[in-house]
Amino acid sequence: MAQENGKIFAIGDIHGVYGKLRDLLDRLPYSPGRDRLVFLGDYLDRGPDSARVLDLLCEVKRRDPDTIALLGNHEYLLLEYYRSGDPILLPYLRSMGLDATLHSYGLSNGFNLRTLDFLPQEHLTFLQNLLPYWESSHYIFVHAGLEPGIPLAANDLPTLCEARETFLTLDHDFGKKVIFGHTSFELPLVTPTKIGIDTGAMHDNLLTAIQLPDEIFFHA
Repeated sequence: MAQENGKIFAIGDIHGVYGKLRDLLDRLPYSPGRDRLVFLGDYLDRGPDSARVLDLLCEVKRRDPDTIALLGNHEYLLLEYYRSGDPILLPYLRSMGLDATLHSYGLSNGFNLRTLDFLPQEHLTFLQNLLPYWESSHYIFVHAGLEPGIPLAANDLPTLCEARETFLTLDHDFGKKVIFGHTSFELPLVTPTKIGIDTGAMHDNLLTAIQLPDEIFFHA
């Protein structure tokens, strides 16, 4: 179990970029059982290796069950389609790079997206167990953002997974510093109340991690 005085390492949006994830994990001075890993969501789509990314994340989770993996908007919408079968979601999924995920599983046709039966059971279970947010003693970790002025637990999934303008522009104090992804920056966004660590790994930029509480950044 991660120790109270251990470090927290949070990792931003991966989007199927396996090589950078592997390299970044190798660079982190992280010790299972002492420190904690937090993944901020968006593991799938756009990049070429979503299947390998999920393989690696499942391996990390097996090795260190204290690892926290959050729900990103890409996983949220895919699971929402799996739950509801609402055809209006399909154009959104395609526009978000789902074809790259399907190709990473060796698929071009003849699959049933509605059942997600192209996913190995371990991958589907991993996705279904993603958390909407995670809170430590001093930080709130979320994929996209929070709505100001309401309790943390009252934020709905669309806000947690898709918030952008209001969360980014308001200098609101949520009581703890918020660590988030979703909105891509060339370099990490650092303010007194929040830190954004999506640095556009899928756009030939960096994959970023932050070590807390030291606020030391690592890149691959």
